[in-house]
Amino acid sequence: MSKAAHYIQALDDARCDGDWEAVPELVRKVRKHAPDRKCLTLTAEIECAIEKNAQKLSPGAERPATKDGNAPTEGKELEVSSELPRLLSAIDAETSFPEDKYQANVCVGWLHWVVGEYHLAAVRLPRAFESEQISESQASEWTRVCALKSAYLRANVLARAGNRLEALLVFRDGLPSISTEWTNQKSRKQLRYWSELFLTEYCMMFSSSLEKGETTLDDPNSLACYRSWARYWESAKGVPVGGGYGFRGSIPRRVIWGQYHSALSAIVEEDLSFPTGFVVAPSSNDSSARSQLRAELKNVEKIHETLLLNETEFPNAEEEREEIEEFVHLACQNWRVLCGRGWRDQDLGPGGREGLSRGVLDILYRASMKTYHSTSILRHLFTIHVAVAEFDLAFKAFDSYLELVKKGKARVQKSGQPEPSLDDEATVLETVSAAIAILCRYGHRQASEKAVGLAAELEEILNKLPAQPQVESGNTLREDESAFSAAGETVPPRIIALAWQAIGLANAQWARMTFDSKNRGDIHAKAIRSLKKSLSGDLKRTGDVRGIFALGVLLAEQRDLTPAIELTKQALLLGKTSPGTQNDLHNGSHWRERSLIPVWHLLSLLLSARQDFVMAARACEGAFEQFKDPSVLFGSEQVFRSDHLNEAEQGAGLVDVMDDFEKESILEVKMTQLALVELLEGPKIAVNASLELLSLFNRLFGTVEEKKASPPKTEQVPKSSAGTMRSIRGSIFGRSDKERTGRPSTRQPSTLEPISSRPTTTHSMAPTIQVTQEDGEVGDTNYAKKAAIISGRSQSHRRQSLRKRDSTRGRSASVGPAPQHPTVVDGESYFTPVSEMGPSAEFFASAPKRPSSSAGAPVALTRTFSQAESFASSSRGRTSAADFSEVSRGSIEFSPLLLPLIQFPKSNEQRRRSTILIKVWLMIAGFYRRAGLYDDGKAAIAEAQRLLQALEAVVAQEETVAFGDSGWANSKSIDELWGDVWAEMGNLSLAKEVPYSARSEFESALTHCPAHPAATIGLSNILLDLYSEKLPPPPTIPGLQFNDHNLILGTKSAQDLPIFGSEQKPKPQEQPSLPKEPLGLRTTVTPTKSQPRQQKAGNKIAGAAESDSAGGKDSESELQAPYKALSLPIVDRLAARDRAHGLLTGLTKLGSAWNMSEAWFALARAHEESGQIEKAREVLWWCVELEESVGVREWRCLGNGGYIL
Repeated sequence: MSKAAHYIQALDDARCDGDWEAVPELVRKVRKHAPDRKCLTLTAEIECAIEKNAQKLSPGAERPATKDGNAPTEGKELEVSSELPRLLSAIDAETSFPEDKYQANVCVGWLHWVVGEYHLAAVRLPRAFESEQISESQASEWTRVCALKSAYLRANVLARAGNRLEALLVFRDGLPSISTEWTNQKSRKQLRYWSELFLTEYCMMFSSSLEKGETTLDDPNSLACYRSWARYWESAKGVPVGGGYGFRGSIPRRVIWGQYHSALSAIVEEDLSFPTGFVVAPSSNDSSARSQLRAELKNVEKIHETLLLNETEFPNAEEEREEIEEFVHLACQNWRVLCGRGWRDQDLGPGGREGLSRGVLDILYRASMKTYHSTSILRHLFTIHVAVAEFDLAFKAFDSYLELVKKGKARVQKSGQPEPSLDDEATVLETVSAAIAILCRYGHRQASEKAVGLAAELEEILNKLPAQPQVESGNTLREDESAFSAAGETVPPRIIALAWQAIGLANAQWARMTFDSKNRGDIHAKAIRSLKKSLSGDLKRTGDVRGIFALGVLLAEQRDLTPAIELTKQALLLGKTSPGTQNDLHNGSHWRERSLIPVWHLLSLLLSARQDFVMAARACEGAFEQFKDPSVLFGSEQVFRSDHLNEAEQGAGLVDVMDDFEKESILEVKMTQLALVELLEGPKIAVNASLELLSLFNRLFGTVEEKKASPPKTEQVPKSSAGTMRSIRGSIFGRSDKERTGRPSTRQPSTLEPISSRPTTTHSMAPTIQVTQEDGEVGDTNYAKKAAIISGRSQSHRRQSLRKRDSTRGRSASVGPAPQHPTVVDGESYFTPVSEMGPSAEFFASAPKRPSSSAGAPVALTRTFSQAESFASSSRGRTSAADFSEVSRGSIEFSPLLLPLIQFPKSNEQRRRSTILIKVWLMIAGFYRRAGLYDDGKAAIAEAQRLLQALEAVVAQEETVAFGDSGWANSKSIDELWGDVWAEMGNLSLAKEVPYSARSEFESALTHCPAHPAATIGLSNILLDLYSEKLPPPPTIPGLQFNDHNLILGTKSAQDLPIFGSEQKPKPQEQPSLPKEPLGLRTTVTPTKSQPRQQKAGNKIAGAAESDSAGGKDSESELQAPYKALSLPIVDRLAARDRAHGLLTGLTKLGSAWNMSEAWFALARAHEESGQIEKAREVLWWCVELEESVGVREWRCLGNGGYIL
């Protein structure tokens, strides 16, 4: 290499390295050894002078300067300005070296820009390499620096002239000049400086235009600037991403990362298409666009957080950290979308939703170390702890949040100085409302008590708000308008409605939990008033499906069937929201139809309470028919199934993305269908159809595997197939036609299809639900002390009911389209215009018409809600239907931000699914019992018991969980589940006419659950039978012990044998003197000679005493020998009666049985047996009123046992 080439290369290197001190000497040597490179040397001199002048004006290389990066007006006094004519002459004379000419043109434009001559700079700055005949791939490093400089200066000039969009195009065209920077490991100072200056200005300008609406993120190249910025920092291998300020930029580098983070967040929030321009190649070929977006967002979020936390110090008490809180808000906003139903778990990377939530929790805790008492961070901690099912930690954060808010509001009120970090009134109301909803849905008594306390505080806040401003008649506030204001803060009407809804939910839930029976009616009334306020037209929330459902269930429990039916109809007839993706993004696909499944179920129960069982079955159909095609809900699946092979691969349906609460709602609809089948066609048909229930459970939840927990050694059951899985397969799935009364199959296995007149049944083989292990072991004697809970309506569908429902009406014949004919409601005719029919019109148009009967008024399924007349008020108070006329037709609204989608641990999920399956098996056992198939019923109970044993073994391993504590989000505790099993066993024993065995089983149920409704009623009836001597005492001499196939309760005692006292006539001298029947009722037993039987219940005991004395009995101590006694001693009978009276009195005061007619009927009998005739009459009239409005199943099967969707 010659000296000329050597010095020319040295000059290039010095300029690239920013060594301007060496440039003058190198220019002199190049002029000496290469006099023909005049253009090069003159350009280098002028560049050196500009740089040195800039260093004089800004001594710190990294000092913040103006927003434009340089201070051009300060360069007007440059001495090199006089050299401009010489440089222009050199450019014109240069013909041999195009790169020298290109560099000189850029230098001229730079000089014009520095002295403020922007129009001349725009003219002189070159556009591209091609115009100068330069190959981009072979250009020198300094030439590329000049290209970047040219693009930056041209864009700056255009932006100064207001041509922002053209400036952005110039920036985008200049990106190829930086492309070599990505692969160049040894980029030097000037190239990196101008690259960062170029990208900083590009990103800032794009962000500004985005805020002003000049550009959008729909363009595939919309993220070009940010992705180039990221690749610029990725090119520095092994060097961490730099923070602080750029060389001459006044913008911190973290701001650029924050803008990048905001842009990606906007794409996620608005569900825009993934921009593919300048994107880094995905890690795998099968990565979806959402997976790439999530990975990019995660990387940018991590860098932004690192820079932000490293450059932020812990504040003083009076300082704010707005940038930290903005970052937290952005991260949690993205979390809400990514963890919503609109995103799939596989799009979120390893860990899915739970992993993402845990990551955001870590972000929040790190951010809390850089803030002081931040209410927003505590609020987000509360929400996300709930999302990962850490309810205790969540409410610790909520309690801290509420305490800080109260103290902050007090400080503001006292000092008058606003605190920017304090949440405004609307946010506080929304947060407290969400807390109440979570407590009511996932908690139990203690949670309900906390919720009603929060509701009182919420109501106090609402009452302090100024009154609603007056609006013109016929107009209501828009959603974005603020209806209230307090202390300068505005509260949107949506938040006001949400707060009143939360107050109603808290009071409704507390009415179920409270022991204060006297005030329960007032609590219910307050809940109804609050829910009505939340649905008022002034607040623009008349279509809130949550509020409508909660109010409908409350009205149903209060026996206000007419307004409840009309309100439910209105919800189903609401028009769908305008097309958009926002609701789908938060709530998932078909969110409207999914949210209406419990509403259809509510309508079905309401219609069954009005004796319209056929339309109730049609309402169950409507829950599934609204999806049009069954494959939408259940997916497409292969028909072939085998017990020995895995199921064929199924096409995904909505049930595959639903949570367990939604799946349970679907299963509850099916259970109601089967209850209607039993009512309409008998329990044997319901037994045949129970296969569908098991198949549906299998499709929804899959196989519930039992864990191999070693149970305690138990007493061996006599060898039999009665309690084995094989017998259950034979009884449920393979019973012979002689024993089964059914119909041919109308559906494929495990495919739930709509029914035409009632739920379908099947004879075909069903997939085996693997819930047991044939290990030959059963529960030990400790389990004999367990108790069980079952529904109070399981006893042969109200066998003690005061009227026979199926005799009140026949099947209704269908008629013409309902909108063209009058419909009858409570004796009056109404017409409904065709234009009022909504998307559910097909169902309502099929409403049959029938004359009114004493069983209840017919239901007008085609009448609009505004036409409803007042419902007749009873002596106990009813809500008028006209009070709900303000609920106008609109569109369904579903708040996506009230409750997060919760990711429960696998153990909790397994426990809940096992609980549901136990409930299914017990329902099937009830079908078998009422059909007279006692052995099969016993086997079904055994299945439930084995599931419960496995579940109990799992719960026993958790030290913090007690058997009597159901915990968060579990419908029942272990003890309550044992209560269900034992109570069903008691009912089975009653059906088999083994009352003393039933008494023992009911006692076991009450051992675990003292307030179990079914066990209390069953035991009380037995005790009253003992008192009235309907039930003779058990024989004292055991009979022969047969190998009866006992279940899990050990061998049978003599009490299990049938009672034969009625078959053996006692001798006259052994005839007991005490009465055997309740007084006031006819008896066929001849009274004793010593004393006629008293006819009044109030004198019964006195008559018995006289009979004893007249019969020659000296004292009660002289009792007959036990083997001769045919009645219990009077003391035992009185104790049995008083205990039954006490049990029933306590039960009817509880929220679980205050409206249970069976409990009140048994209490009426207890009053009668005690001689309290007036009380018995009053209670019987109350039973009549309850029976007039009771559904085919209890109301608690709705909404997963609560009031919240």
